[in-house]
Amino acid sequence: MDIVSEDEAFMRHAIRLAQRAEVEGEVPVGAVVVADNQCLAEGWNSPISLHDATSHAEIMAIRKAGVQLQNYRLVNTTLYVTLEPCVMCMGAIMHARIQRLVFGAFDPKRGAVCHALQLADAPFLNHKVVWQGGVLQEVCSELLTDFFRSKRR
Repeated sequence: MDIVSEDEAFMRHAIRLAQRAEVEGEVPVGAVVVADNQCLAEGWNSPISLHDATSHAEIMAIRKAGVQLQNYRLVNTTLYVTLEPCVMCMGAIMHARIQRLVFGAFDPKRGAVCHALQLADAPFLNHKVVWQGGVLQEVCSELLTDFFRSKRR
């Protein structure tokens, strides 16, 4: 399987997790941590149900991956997430030493990879994450647009 097919397959998994979040009344964002082409951990947005502002999909997946590996350093892993990470999640990604980040929808207002902040390229950080945005962007964006449209009705 080539890298494009691999990225799309894992993003589809993250999309299914985002749909799970939506069913639970959460903003539909899902995340998957992958090592050696295997799903290591997964997460979806849960701040409302867990009463915890830090329970973003990325944080949930990173926590589970750390437990799985028995290490807070997630070297040689890829994080797939349906939305460009926020500043909190980018901090966790950097501290976990995730090697590669792949996300679907861009977040011009709060995205901390390449929009509101460009933390992936920040010179003051000692870890650089390789990133790619826009994988299955239309599907990921539509999930969020539809969710917020239904909330406004």
